[in-house]
Amino acid sequence: MLIGIMKEPSGETRVSLLPEAVATLIGKGHTVFVESNAGALAYASDDEYANSGATIADTQTVIQSSEILLSIHPEPVLQTRSKTLIGVYSPLVNTASTQSFLSNGNTVFSLDMLPRTTRAQSMDILSSQANIAGYKAVLLAATEYARYFPMFMTAAGSIAPAKVLILGAGVAGLQAIATARRLGAVVEVFDTRPAVKEEVMSLGAKFIEVEGAADASQAGGYAVEQSEEFKAKQTARIAESAAKADIIITTAQIPGRKAPILITQEMLDSMRKGSIIIDLAASTGGNTPLTKHDESVLYNGIKIIGNSNLARMMPADASKLYGKNIINFLQLITGDQAQFHLNLEDDLVKGTCIMKDGIIIHERLTT
Repeated sequence: MLIGIMKEPSGETRVSLLPEAVATLIGKGHTVFVESNAGALAYASDDEYANSGATIADTQTVIQSSEILLSIHPEPVLQTRSKTLIGVYSPLVNTASTQSFLSNGNTVFSLDMLPRTTRAQSMDILSSQANIAGYKAVLLAATEYARYFPMFMTAAGSIAPAKVLILGAGVAGLQAIATARRLGAVVEVFDTRPAVKEEVMSLGAKFIEVEGAADASQAGGYAVEQSEEFKAKQTARIAESAAKADIIITTAQIPGRKAPILITQEMLDSMRKGSIIIDLAASTGGNTPLTKHDESVLYNGIKIIGNSNLARMMPADASKLYGKNIINFLQLITGDQAQFHLNLEDDLVKGTCIMKDGIIIHERLTT
């Protein structure tokens, strides 16, 4: 297959494949074209790509020469026609991009739609990037926070450890727990899934239990809509912990819908000045009413940082992990002969293929 790697839009530091991943694809029989400077912000030069066997070219040459185009975001491939596109296109909310792909007759795989099953783990870009986001969220909070994270006992007096509240114990949340504990913080965690309690406690955090949660076992690691009774109980328990917290990290999202408000205005008013909130659900509205995507908001001495793409702050490792996911997915749809094979009987292919030749085929987009 002829595979093209596109340069990402301004603000994105990652790239779909690093040179080492390109070498792997070429070794499998693929031909790879790379847009000039595509990997520059991930510390991968054009020379390194060329040494790995890729052809470096301008934007139009890469598009015209390739059968499959790789771009994390939709912008670099919006105007391409009759190509196979692979990236993270959020079709449930990014309807403008989906319409553009439709009108151009493309076949599109959006990897954020991948079923989160055991078999899919090696291709799960959401998990690989969320792991980085959870880690970076704590480091960002520690940098912004005006006090220590660990407890200190000195001749000048004692410093109490920071109290961290983490809302959501998915991949990002669990990594945030582990990182905050390494830095010496006291950590409390809320999640609607009782099944994660043991894992949370094994990392040294306290699990906040609220009875009566709706079953989230089939939601692929995401939050699900809850009953009004449960929401009232949840709000009360979170409010207790939020009032004591120095740092809050929120991660709750519902696929295709606005993120739930977990930190209310009243909770914000109860928090002490100097507290930090890192909202990883900012791109879908945020878990606080004041969150702004890709912005920091100061409210009553509390800093609310809205950032759903902290992985871009670690572009080298984020690109490496993303690229490994891509290679595994390409193996699924091209096989050992490096030829495109669309098997819609495969649940992973069916789950990610949102359209074929400009016709929407994904069930979640046709209903």
